[in-house]
Amino acid sequence: MMTEQQKRITKVIAEQLGINENFVLPSSNIIADFGADSLDAIELVMALEDEFGIELVDDECEKCATVQDVFNLIAREVAP
Repeated sequence: MMTEQQKRITKVIAEQLGINENFVLPSSNIIADFGADSLDAIELVMALEDEFGIELVDDECEKCATVQDVFNLIAREVAP
């Protein structure tokens, strides 16, 4: 069962990359599975920052390969 935060992240990823939310799984690789390029990645980071009202560090974002990595990053950055 996904948390509310994970559902919001999934929705943002799906909207930004033009894919169905049902295909956004924690194990999905954002580049390999969804065909995201560097511009997609930048737009995704900006959309996540807007969604959660936070500012993400580029170095941390670059380490995110999978949807689970994004879940973990946002969980660390957003106050509970």
